[in-house]
Amino acid sequence: MRRGTFRDDTVDYAAVGATHAPDLMQYPPERSIPAENSWRIGSGAERFQSAGESLLSWTAQRAAGLSVTDVRPAPGPTYAGVSFDAEGTPIAPSKSEVEQRFDAEGMPFVGPGMTLRVHGRVGGMRADAELRVISVTEEKRRIGFVLGTVDGSVVSGEESFDIEWREDNDEVWFTVRAFDAPNSLLYRLVPALVKRRRKELFARYLRAISPLYATPV
Repeated sequence: MRRGTFRDDTVDYAAVGATHAPDLMQYPPERSIPAENSWRIGSGAERFQSAGESLLSWTAQRAAGLSVTDVRPAPGPTYAGVSFDAEGTPIAPSKSEVEQRFDAEGMPFVGPGMTLRVHGRVGGMRADAELRVISVTEEKRRIGFVLGTVDGSVVSGEESFDIEWREDNDEVWFTVRAFDAPNSLLYRLVPALVKRRRKELFARYLRAISPLYATPV
């Protein structure tokens, strides 16, 4: 199990990590519009591992119609952070660097501190942005990461993606949380477009990760 976290001042919003705040939906960062959804995507260890592998190899983004390019590692060493026991209690800090993994096409897996660019369209409007991986979680029953905007997006803010394998009922759940502050003039004038963009993105992410929703967008 490992957790990696990266922090610096290059993201274009202040509330770094707020997608993991329990009260995000009630108290979102200033000027931002929060969103959250969870879906049951199966059950069992195999489903959890498969979904986690897909998530960390950018499947949510790429299968949702967004191209992922210019993936760059963190500037300087990135460490695995602390290890955690089954209750989430920290055991000891890791001394070794995180080993970089790659998919069959040579694309680097998600890693803390990475910077990347995405390109595409959502709801007829561009979804281009430079993003940074704020943190990565790989635990016995949870896999996920957080993306924050750096530059060039019609909104600024953060997305968190989590795959959870629940111990009480063996179910596997996929949760996406986000907050978006409109940057473009159109989105500032018509906030409903921000919500519509987010709703479509959530639907695309679900289709990308869940075998139950395999119909192309």
